[in-house]
Amino acid sequence: MKIRIALSTLATVCAASMAAAQSFPDGPITWVVNWPAGGGQDTTSRLVAEALTKELGVPIAVENYDGAGGLAGMRVLAGADADGYTIGMLGSSSVIQQYTTDAPVMMEQFSVLSFFGPDPGALSVGAGTDFDTLETFISMAKEAPASVINGNDPPGGASFISAAIMEAALGLELNKIPYKGYAPTVTALLGGEVQSATVPIPQVLEHNASGDVRILGVMAAERHFLAPDIPTFAEQGFDVVAGDFRAVVGPAGIPDDRLEILSNALVAVLTSPEFVEKANAAGYMIEPLGAEAASARIATFDTQVYPVLEAAGLVTNPRK
Repeated sequence: MKIRIALSTLATVCAASMAAAQSFPDGPITWVVNWPAGGGQDTTSRLVAEALTKELGVPIAVENYDGAGGLAGMRVLAGADADGYTIGMLGSSSVIQQYTTDAPVMMEQFSVLSFFGPDPGALSVGAGTDFDTLETFISMAKEAPASVINGNDPPGGASFISAAIMEAALGLELNKIPYKGYAPTVTALLGGEVQSATVPIPQVLEHNASGDVRILGVMAAERHFLAPDIPTFAEQGFDVVAGDFRAVVGPAGIPDDRLEILSNALVAVLTSPEFVEKANAAGYMIEPLGAEAASARIATFDTQVYPVLEAAGLVTNPRK
């Protein structure tokens, strides 16, 4: 009799759990963007949120948080209820700030849901500069240390790290000026406030086509699919690979059943031909990965970037 009651109770609990999983989500989801509107993080977030709304059948509201080099939005996301109703997109700067910020948000405060794709850095210069080739840029930058003004993110941001990796690999010293995201950095490049920038290809592609900007090289193992005529640094004899990536996360502690629903829905969106075509048309490379593979990918980047930050003297919060 007791066994029957126990089994009956277990069946009831399992049924309730399955019903809860099947009913999730049953209301609006908030998508946190930790950078201003108009940049790459914002654009890709809105692309995914639009498609995910259709996939899950609930509205998704995108909210932008500006400030502290992306930390303001990260704090909002990490501090949200771990119920699956608040998610967002983070990039390489989110990993980097763990070691370069005195009051960081640690990656362990997030549940990784999926990997969107890489966003390799590139070196772009204003059309009015004398930098006709990557070799010329490197030569002139070496001849006059700190004379070349480079626009990038605040310290710890992806384009800042791209510039720092380039400096370390090539023996350069740039005059790095921080801006609040890719959009204002590109505006500064177009206006002549800075001579160069290390933002990803999609941010400067149209300006390269119009002749207002020259992209001198791509910091990737392969050429960017949107810019097949622009060689990589390696092709030009310089071993530099750097850039951003994007992954979708939520606050740590999201129940496994809800995490699985969100991860599967995201992978379904990211692998759909319609979405891939739309993302590629906007200039973004897609590499859809589920929660486990995405977590491993981020962990690998963490391991790779720490010694670079250490060598560049950027670590203020050492690993314990």
